[in-house]
Amino acid sequence: MEALPFNLCIPKERSAIINRSYALLQSIAITFLIFYRLSYFFHSGQPSLPHLLVFASELILSFLWLLNQAYLWRPVSRKTFPERLLQEKKDELPAIDVFICTADPEKEPPLEVVNTVLSAMALDYPNDKLSVYVSDDGGSGLTLHAMREAWEFGRDWLPFCKRFGIKTRCPKVYFSRYKDDLGGKVYEEEEEKIKQKYKLLEEHVKKAEKNGRMLGKTLSSKNHPAYVEVIQDESQNANDANQAKMPLLVYVSREKSTSSPHHFKAGALNVLLRVSSLISNSPYILVLDCDMRCNDPTSALQAMCFHLDPKISSNLAFVQFPQMFHNLSNRDIYDGKLRAVFSVKWLGMDGLQGPMLSGTGFYMKREALYGDVVQDIDGVQLKQYLGSSNELVKSLKQSNNHNSVNKDLPISRLLEETRFLASCAYEKETQWGKQVGFLYNSVVEDYLTGFSLHCKGWKSLFYNPPRPAFLGTATTKLNDTLLQGARWNCGVLQVALSRLSPLVYGLMSRMSLLQTMCYAYLSLQPLYCLPMWCLATVPQLCLLNAIPLYPKVSDSWFMIFFYIFIMSQLKHVEEVLSTGDPIWTWLNEQRIWMMKSIISYTIGSLNAVLKCFGLREANFVPTNKVADDEQVNCYQKGIFNFQASTIVLAPLVTLVTLSMMSFAGGVARIIIKGGLNEMSGQIFLSFYILLVHYPIIEGMMFRKDKGRIPPSVTLLSLSISISFLYFGSLILLC
Repeated sequence: MEALPFNLCIPKERSAIINRSYALLQSIAITFLIFYRLSYFFHSGQPSLPHLLVFASELILSFLWLLNQAYLWRPVSRKTFPERLLQEKKDELPAIDVFICTADPEKEPPLEVVNTVLSAMALDYPNDKLSVYVSDDGGSGLTLHAMREAWEFGRDWLPFCKRFGIKTRCPKVYFSRYKDDLGGKVYEEEEEKIKQKYKLLEEHVKKAEKNGRMLGKTLSSKNHPAYVEVIQDESQNANDANQAKMPLLVYVSREKSTSSPHHFKAGALNVLLRVSSLISNSPYILVLDCDMRCNDPTSALQAMCFHLDPKISSNLAFVQFPQMFHNLSNRDIYDGKLRAVFSVKWLGMDGLQGPMLSGTGFYMKREALYGDVVQDIDGVQLKQYLGSSNELVKSLKQSNNHNSVNKDLPISRLLEETRFLASCAYEKETQWGKQVGFLYNSVVEDYLTGFSLHCKGWKSLFYNPPRPAFLGTATTKLNDTLLQGARWNCGVLQVALSRLSPLVYGLMSRMSLLQTMCYAYLSLQPLYCLPMWCLATVPQLCLLNAIPLYPKVSDSWFMIFFYIFIMSQLKHVEEVLSTGDPIWTWLNEQRIWMMKSIISYTIGSLNAVLKCFGLREANFVPTNKVADDEQVNCYQKGIFNFQASTIVLAPLVTLVTLSMMSFAGGVARIIIKGGLNEMSGQIFLSFYILLVHYPIIEGMMFRKDKGRIPPSVTLLSLSISISFLYFGSLILLC
């Protein structure tokens, strides 16, 4: 009898039918719109500049819309059966290395990193097959001290979790928010003991933070030597026979030098990849951000339900879990949930060749990061790819099944070799970041690495379990949200402008056409800034000057524009409701998408172009994980916090002010002189912009709290709007 499967793939047939029907009808309507514009230009003789700009915007929007339909073609969902896996392969479970990256102890508090580390060490997985590596790019002795404290506390925390079947294995969350209803006097006594030990851990870490403890002396986060410490070893375990065997915990601070490129997170991950190859060399890797705690201890078993499935495991590179966040408000005004990505797009890609690599929360096959290099060339050539370490080359020919420290080398020699692997000079004249490991050509190493894997024929899977596997910290400030988006979009556009552009390189690779369209859409997404800036300025200027850009309401062609707009909004609403979200999510997503188009996509595009011409260096600023109480309170109430830089606020306020002035002036002109039939399209466009961006109007005119839009920004935006309308009108009248 054939064994029961470890997982199931369930096609979402109803969604596929709706999506394909919508795509067919909308594409027909867009074709008619383009025909109308071309016919208008042909009959009008010499088309005006505003008409050409609006038509160009419509073409860009249509092209991006077409690429976006690839995500919706074949959505699927998945289900796992970890109990079946344990029945058949409990003794064959492969070892897992967990990589956790942190870079700045001020923006990423060590106590938060400690909780992430402890939740990873407490995964429901054999302890002797689990190793945790912490990359500290800041070279902070405070983080190292916190890891030592975490190890000591973990010796009690892990047995407590497994003895009583605790599901919430992040101690901070367990003691502050959740209570596992286990009852019993023994449990209550043990819980009180472990709670006191956690309070002691907090006190020690906070005291160290206050004292500014460092590695012997104050070091620069951008200039410090390599340091590797195996916090767990066999001798420590042997001292206490009553203690359960603990997972390995390894602290790694790679060498940083201002004269050598460090390649941001991708560089840190590649150092962990090399260091772990010498110590534990597990065949699978879990990558986590320092704030992305393990919320479901069974996530490793769930991932292995796919990786150990003989039908799909041979070419499966990684299993991606969704990014989810513990601090989202009910209104989610900044779209921190990323619903469109993890509830729609990644489900669609899962029905193709698999989702993109998403930075955190994925179980990767180590072999995939080395590719065919290891298997196809000899030892001498292998050194040219991987560097001069004999021990690293040797490690690739074997795979440990447990997390014991490498026995082939004395501990002192092992640590010396790992420090060599973590040095700045090691990667010179090698293929690290080019053909091996996480790739370097973009600040979004996840996107580029996943794209490269799919081009080589690897596949990936997306799994969204009933209980969130991982929970992180979402940004609770508009400024952080938009600037974080600018960094992401700069990275993906860099790829689009490089030789690895999905529309070129992807089509020549082993990827399918639909998979290529998915990657192309994300890489070209920053181009939304062009039509958004155009449609937020040109129609408004023409409205004030009584220049119609759209058909008359009485004209049958007007129905084409009306149909495209209404159907796109109804499709958005259908997606929102089908994912179980409230109707106001539609408006929130419309608003934040427009804001990102104006700010994030624009800044990201400018930075990408400047970097392409060598006029700007790549940079990466960690997202601030620290938020003050007032900021969090404002976010939880669904109130926008406009305490942001002028470069973020001024464009948004200017465009809203421009729409207010043009709407008021256009309505006044229509009341006095008529022309509603000709100008209805532009009147509606201005009104829609004002409706969606009401929080900005409120922040400008009605709010008096600290989170309002500063009067200086309002005055600056008003002066820019008046100047634009004045000089723009002069140009149109010439």
